[in-house]
Amino acid sequence: MRILFVHQNFPGQYKHLAPALAGSPANEVVAIGEEVNVRRANGLHPRIRLLGYPEPQGAAPETHHYLRGSEAAVRRGQAVLRVAMVLREQGFVPGVICAHPGWGEALFLKDVYPDARLLLYLEFFYRARGSDMGFDQEFPTSFDDQCRLRIRNATQLISLEAADAGVSPTQWQRDQYPKPFHERIQVIHDGVRTDQVCPGPVVDFVLPGNRGTLRSGAEVITYVARNLEPYRGFHTFMRALPAVLAARPKAQVLIVGGDEVSYGRRLPTGESYRDAYLRELGDLIDNRRVHFMGKLPYRSFLDVLRLSCAHVYLTYPFVLSWSLLEAMSCGCPVIASDTAPVREIVKPGRNGLLVDFFSPAALANAVIWVLAHPEPMQPLRAQARRDIQEHLDLERTTLPQLVALVNGLSSRASGRPG
Repeated sequence: MRILFVHQNFPGQYKHLAPALAGSPANEVVAIGEEVNVRRANGLHPRIRLLGYPEPQGAAPETHHYLRGSEAAVRRGQAVLRVAMVLREQGFVPGVICAHPGWGEALFLKDVYPDARLLLYLEFFYRARGSDMGFDQEFPTSFDDQCRLRIRNATQLISLEAADAGVSPTQWQRDQYPKPFHERIQVIHDGVRTDQVCPGPVVDFVLPGNRGTLRSGAEVITYVARNLEPYRGFHTFMRALPAVLAARPKAQVLIVGGDEVSYGRRLPTGESYRDAYLRELGDLIDNRRVHFMGKLPYRSFLDVLRLSCAHVYLTYPFVLSWSLLEAMSCGCPVIASDTAPVREIVKPGRNGLLVDFFSPAALANAVIWVLAHPEPMQPLRAQARRDIQEHLDLERTTLPQLVALVNGLSSRASGRPG
């Protein structure tokens, strides 16, 4: 096969699939991404040819604000188009193209390679009602936001119309897309390396600011997000902490995540959500026991999960975080928000607990109970790991499914049976 991967932050969601396909001498794999990002993928696999495009110009200031994202997507799509045309002139014609359509990179791929099969990674389709928009009344959205969101989907819809197939990581994420496209979209998660993401002892985990060390057996509460923000329930978590800290005087809290904003809006004051909620809660937060870890190297992140006696995962109805599945694979006692994407994975009383996203009191009570009753949580912890091993293990389940999907599309592109 000849396979082309397109992702502005390559490898992105193709971290495992691209090397797996490149590992076969019969395959030729090329990847296109933004130059500044694709350089970091040089060590991914020696048989992946990496090509970069310069960061495209954004939308003009005078462009209507609904259309600024669309204009930026067209410019990015054109940047990819130029690289793809050079590839074609060099004789590289893929049978299958794997692309993320979110930033416009898939807009013109079928114009360069009309006979290739286009497989899109369909992460999230925005809706004005029933998902993240308008979910949290503390951060209300306007009618103007709803209208802008409809236009925001245009880039994906144009790419979807040209696509031969799609893949979404969860059923809920697939179901956000318009029903006429559902038959083309398979549900296959990116997968978890359960042999590496597993329980294990931790010795001398160093806390920031020379505050000492932790080891397995300490009473540790964990919270993880790419960035600390309301979309991942950071406000609810912080407001639950005073009650938890008062009830569990030996508990230590490890908070992993940056201070930027990945989703939603920045605060109008310009301060981070961490600073805003620390200011709101003041002396109710014991800074000697609440540790902001920032963004950690992956090994340190896994040690955080292995230390956890109560892992909190909260999210709007939005893209499900890898960290939840990694926490379950590590056998963490999971306390998660009772929101649609989470309910697909966390089954209360089987492999974790669910709480009201908007209730700091309910969250605090759940965390306190879990810390006070470690023995009843053991079967749930074990089942959480078994569920990830059985359904979402990378090597045994999800990666073979993804490779088979690409193989099937390649067969169709070449006219072979299959």
